Parts: sequence; structure tokens; C-alpha cells
Amino acid sequence: MCGIVGIVSHQPVNQGLYDALMVLQHRGQDAAGIMTDWNGTLCTRKKNGLVSDVFMQRHMEELRGNIGIGHCRYPTAGTLKSSEAQPFYVNSPYGIALAHNGNLTNSEELKALLVNQDRRHLNTGSDTEALLNVFAHELQQQPAEELTPQAIFAAVAAVHRRCRGGYAVVALIMGYGLVAFRDPHGIRPVCLGRREAPEGVEHMVASESVAMDALGFRMVRDILPGEAVIIERDGTLHSKVCDIPRSYTPCIFEYVYFARPDSIIDRISVYKARLRMGEHLAEKILRDRPDHDIDVVIPIPDSSRTSALEVAHRLGVKYREGFIKNRYIGRTFIMPGQEMRRQSVRRKLNAIDLEFRDKNVLLIDDSVVRGTTSRQIIEMAREAGARRVYFASASPPVRFPNVYGIDMPAASELVASGRTEEQVQEFIGADWLVYQDLEDLIKAVHHDDAQVTEFDTSCFSGEYITGDISPDYLCRLEQQRNDRAKSQRDSIRRRKPSDADVAV
Repeated sequence: MCGIVGIVSHQPVNQGLYDALMVLQHRGQDAAGIMTDWNGTLCTRKKNGLVSDVFMQRHMEELRGNIGIGHCRYPTAGTLKSSEAQPFYVNSPYGIALAHNGNLTNSEELKALLVNQDRRHLNTGSDTEALLNVFAHELQQQPAEELTPQAIFAAVAAVHRRCRGGYAVVALIMGYGLVAFRDPHGIRPVCLGRREAPEGVEHMVASESVAMDALGFRMVRDILPGEAVIIERDGTLHSKVCDIPRSYTPCIFEYVYFARPDSIIDRISVYKARLRMGEHLAEKILRDRPDHDIDVVIPIPDSSRTSALEVAHRLGVKYREGFIKNRYIGRTFIMPGQEMRRQSVRRKLNAIDLEFRDKNVLLIDDSVVRGTTSRQIIEMAREAGARRVYFASASPPVRFPNVYGIDMPAASELVASGRTEEQVQEFIGADWLVYQDLEDLIKAVHHDDAQVTEFDTSCFSGEYITGDISPDYLCRLEQQRNDRAKSQRDSIRRRKPSDADVAV
């Protein structure tokens, strides 16, 4: 999962891009990058690390220009030592910089065709670079003597024909403007914003609406599945659905975990969706245990707070903040390597003994993925004096890997894969474990005012919306994503000189 942003303005965009990436930092903490167009000169800064660590004053001064794109990354192959910071750049045709959020499910096939058929050179194993080269090749094939919106739309349509998976893309075409487009299923989010300035209208695209709120842009709408939006340097906007939408199925895990609660994605409030998750979860608890002995509901910060508040309200019990979070420790779900995740949990969370001592505690989390973090948190609750520890997940059991841009672990590392709910309960050490039902999760996220009627629920259901995920593909994915493979890749990279630090 990554965060993307692009701005076309009448004034320098370096500060705006930086501020937007800071707001989107929750979407990726592995690397960050910005590229701008300064009168035909490409200005760039990208490196591994948090946004605040990658960009110093001297870097910001070098990022000149009134149009640019930015990216914050976490790797879907799951390694912190990657040098594949985005955006990527190719100089032909025109000079194109591109960043993307998501994952191509046919990337290996694409790379072979790009090298052998299109005669493109690839420097990395990143599917972003493959996507960029597909777009560049198709744009170069257009017969127009000069660059036109029609030529760009035709190139994007060809990208949709050649690329499969979930992707939201922002691209900078030097001397021309900005292009943003979304996969024909609408799996990964991207939205369009507008701001009135004394010099004229300015536009912005971003993964989440909250980035626009921070910069004073008004969110206009979500970019539709299969649609491309072109913003020329002077602010002229063009849009077209370049491929017949194959579905409108955004990833439901955005609402469960990844997105900020103050974001609106596909006309659905993340905050309201999480409130409704709490409502349905509380109803299930009351059905299964009408005579429950829960004394207090405690969320595991931060993404489960909204659901936990509603659970406590519906159950008629106290809501308390029992864990204090160190905000300078990264999200453990995103962290690669089991040992790093294990070490970070107790550094990130500290229990307030008074809220646990001699109480029957219901802990609420957004999801249970590997189960090891949940087990440690339950141990902390017992050490703080809890008499009984119950555990509730606002989402169903995660039994299948996500293939569309979330580094969901290999199936063998998912605690619910091949286990019953009772076995998961025993593994994490809870006195009782309750999961949200998938039907209730869909009801919670669905909203009548949105155009969305279905969601990608593949990590819960095993039904992959693109229809091209085979057992062989999942087997290869497991070999790439398991912790042993990540550790081996990190070991190899540590022996090589780093090429991640790039500045112009």
C-alpha cells in the first residue's frame, strides 16, 4: 500500500507535495519521493525513510516548479531495504515520471514483453517501472505529431488492456502536465480536488481526500474505474473513461485498516463505515453472549478506536483507553520481518494497569493478521491484571493473501489460514474470540449514496475480482512474501552499495 499525490498549480508545489505526503504517511513508511517540472527540467528527491527524514531544507529548495508528483511507499514484496523508491522516470517519449499505488498481477509477463518485444530496458524488479514503460511505449505508438489529450487517453486505454491487477497512477509528462488513472475495477483509491487561486484554478489528485483537506483543496470526486484525468500546465482539465469499467469494487481493507478515518473514499466515509462495523460487531456479541460479563471495552490504537466506541455504546459498558501508543514507532502490520514486528509491539504500546486490574476486558482490533501481535497484546493485558481477556476483530478472519497492493503475508503466515476460530483463539491466548461476519462487514461499508455495490474482499473470501489468480500465482507469491524470503533479500542488499539516495 502506498500514497500518491500530484498537484498542478500557479505557484511552487514543493511544500504542498511535502505536506500531502506527511498526511499520507500512514500508507507507507519505507520510502518517499517527489519529482517536479521546472520549465522543462526534472527536479527529484527520493530515498528510503519517512517523509520527514527524506526531505531536508536543501532538498525542498531544489524541488522547483509549479507542477509535480509525490509518493510514499511501503513494499508489496515486503522488505525495508528496498532501493525502489518512487517516482520512476523514463526520458522517452517526452520525459515521463510516474508513481503508483497497487500491484500488477501479470507483472512478470509484462516485463518479458517489455524487454523482448517493446525493446524497453528495466532497471529494477518493480511493477511500477513495468507500468511506466508500458505507458511510455503506448504513448510513443500514438500517431499524433504532437501530444494531445486524445493520444494520452489512447495510451491509457492500452495500459488497461495490457496490465492486470489493482492500481492508481499519477504521472508527470514534462512540459505538458499531469495524468492520473485508475484500474478498471477501481480497487485502489484516487480522487480529484480543486482549489480557487487568484491566478486561476489549481488541481490536485491524491490517494485520500484527507490530503486535499490539509492543503485547502475541495474534493471534486473520485476518479472512476478505468478513467483517466489529464491536467494541463495551465489548469485545463480533461477526463475520459478509457476502458469499460469491469466492476466498481474498491478494496474493503481500506475501510477496515489502511485509510485515515477522516477520509472519504468512493463517496463512503471511512469514519462512518467503522462506526457501523462496531454496531454489527456489538450485535453479534449480544446474539452469541447475551449474558456477557464484559466490564470494559478497550481499543488497540489507532484504527480500531471508532469501532470500539460503538461496541461499548451498544453493549452498555465502559469505554476506556487502556493502551498508550508511542507515535514514533511505525505500524507493525507494515513492518517487514517477524522479529522486527515482535520487538516493536511493546515499544509501541504500554498498558495502563488501572484500566485492566481485576476486570473482564474486551479488546477490539480492526483485524487479526498474523496473530502474533494480538497474542503479545493479550499477554500485556494479563500482566496488567486483567481477570479475563476477550478479543474482538472488526473484520472477518484473514485467510488469504492480498494480491492487489497490500503486503498481506504469505498464506502460511496468516493465523486464520487452515485454523478454526477456536484454534485461533487458543493461539492468541484469548478467553474468547469473536470475528465480524463478512456479510456484516459489507453492510457496514456499503452506503446508499455511493455508486459502489460490491467490494474486493479477497483476503477474507479468497475471491479475486480480476479473475486471473491461479494456485500457481499464489504459490509464487508465497515464496516472495514469506519472512524467510524477505530476510534473504535484505541480507543480499546489505552486501551491496545502496543506490537509493538520488538527488538532482
